[in-house]
Amino acid sequence: MSTRPKPLVIVTRKLPDAVETRMMELFRTELNDSDRQWDRAELLEAMGRADVLVPTVTDRIDAECLEAAGPGLKLLASFGAGVDHIDLAAAHERGIMVTNTPGVLTGDTADMTMALILSVSRRLIEGERLVRTGGWLGWAPTALLGHRIYGKRLGIVGMGRIGAAVARRARGFGISIHYHNRRRTDPDIEAELEATYWESLDQMLARMDIVSINCPHTPATYHLLSRRRLALMKPHAYIVNTSRGEVIDEPALLEALLAGRLAGAALDVFEREPAIDPKLRELDNVVLLPHMGSATLEGRLEMGERVIVNIKAFTDGHRPPDRVLEQFF
Repeated sequence: MSTRPKPLVIVTRKLPDAVETRMMELFRTELNDSDRQWDRAELLEAMGRADVLVPTVTDRIDAECLEAAGPGLKLLASFGAGVDHIDLAAAHERGIMVTNTPGVLTGDTADMTMALILSVSRRLIEGERLVRTGGWLGWAPTALLGHRIYGKRLGIVGMGRIGAAVARRARGFGISIHYHNRRRTDPDIEAELEATYWESLDQMLARMDIVSINCPHTPATYHLLSRRRLALMKPHAYIVNTSRGEVIDEPALLEALLAGRLAGAALDVFEREPAIDPKLRELDNVVLLPHMGSATLEGRLEMGERVIVNIKAFTDGHRPPDRVLEQFF
């Protein structure tokens, strides 16, 4: 009795042990035990041999890279929700399907967004640093005064799964919800969140106390928060980004912070990460995290399970549940 040969699945980064073990059981799998990010030559070599490649956000798979794909490569099963690191149109032209892991990280990213809102508005990182460096001399009435978030207006840029999850959490803190989105959200969700929709992003930005970026990075959202739009924000406003660094014009943001035209920023992502402008590191009113918004063990395990389901469905001749549809490009 003949059996179908197992596909060669090449994984570009270290994944949780349980995920890698299951992949080894189901497929011919090559792992990256070192977790070192591959250089371009290594990535091209893997694409030339793989039947299925499991990349992450750190792997830039552009049109030139896709030209190196071997005849067997038919699926890019990305480990992550975002797909801005893949040239989707070029993959489609070559007949290579792309899948991702949407929805898995919604709660984790929303939790981190709320943590950053609290951190920057209440100056938590400054206080922690003061204690660690031995500079704290005791309680004082005017020391490290931040701002309460109760009663403030939160403007959410991108009311998708994560944006809505942020809104639900923020409601619990007594924050007024406002949002701008490509399309107006469901009326029932609006009613549940008591959310105000702004068709004009400019008008919303000019009225918010806190702005949270929760939209994906696409050609349409590149530098969506431009120098001009950042100038519309109130000088007491905070900006939080757990989406993609490219959505904000980072040099313009730095200029606004240095000039005192914004109260602060909390950033989990950066325009040219892992590179960060040294001047950002020097600012006390900026919270900087190393792209860890989705970094929970539970989330990573669920991501791995979704990747495996997508690969298994594809290799069995079925439609993967998380196929990135043509509408996204």
